[in-house]
Amino acid sequence: MVQALNRALNDIMAKNPSVVILGEDVGVDGGVFRVTDGLISKFGPERVIDTPLAEIGIVGMSIGMAISGLRPIPEIQFQDFIYTAMDQIINQMAKIRYRSGGEYTCPVVLRAPYGGGVKGGLYHSQSGETYFAHTAGLIVVTPSTPTDAIGLLYSAIDGNDPVIFLEPKRLYRSVKEDVPDNVPKVPIGKAKIIREGDELSIITYGPMVPTVVSTVQKNNINADVIDLRTLVPMDRDAIIGSVKKTGRVVIVHEAPRTLGLGSEIAALVAERAIDSLLAPVIRVTGPDSPFPYRYEDYYVPNEKRIMKAIKRVTEEA
Repeated sequence: MVQALNRALNDIMAKNPSVVILGEDVGVDGGVFRVTDGLISKFGPERVIDTPLAEIGIVGMSIGMAISGLRPIPEIQFQDFIYTAMDQIINQMAKIRYRSGGEYTCPVVLRAPYGGGVKGGLYHSQSGETYFAHTAGLIVVTPSTPTDAIGLLYSAIDGNDPVIFLEPKRLYRSVKEDVPDNVPKVPIGKAKIIREGDELSIITYGPMVPTVVSTVQKNNINADVIDLRTLVPMDRDAIIGSVKKTGRVVIVHEAPRTLGLGSEIAALVAERAIDSLLAPVIRVTGPDSPFPYRYEDYYVPNEKRIMKAIKRVTEEA
């Protein structure tokens, strides 16, 4: 995924001179995860900008660039650091188009690695997607494969709305696939059905997708596996279509349980497909606690916990 994102950024910058990258160590060092490696040597320090360690400045400058005609792609080194810039994101970036009656747009694609996987502890492992999903005016996406990372980034930079582009850091170097030369855009708001089955629906996204797929394959589970890809706007039709077919639902995400995306999905199912349910909707999530350093494997949903949920919904009468 690191190589795929780097390739996409390279391609986007080569085709569109209005695209600017900025953030902490994105230039000379190529980013803490090396996603922007080599871009400064090709496009120069005026388009690949090393900033001070000030997230509110990074986001604020990006907003100014965007409403002035540029297409900035700021990087927040770890999503955990983004909270000092939440006023800019929620009260400015997300609302400029609405507040101006469409006179101004704010095409910022804000990239941030998120989630666990690198033993980063409580300040480098958080999953804060719900904060952004709750904010009207923001698009929120998260890829689970290198190909989808490219396709989603292409779509994100082409739009006129601000995008929170969450990159699962556990997948940066742990997932590999052959990526074609010409990757098509991945439509914003379109989920991907990775596997098809008729016994239950497993709905997930981002860092949990490989874990879910591995669990289903290893245990020969007859399930629809849905990768949301876009959290906002969510592909509600894909979810409801699957639930009406299978009647059983397991939702898996790494973020904490309370008010996580799983809660919204469960409510959606209750509102639009409750007559199809043959068992309770089960969520497999991170706990409502800070992300631990030494016990990361206990915090993140794993095969054992996912299988426990699957058995519960399939054994219901």
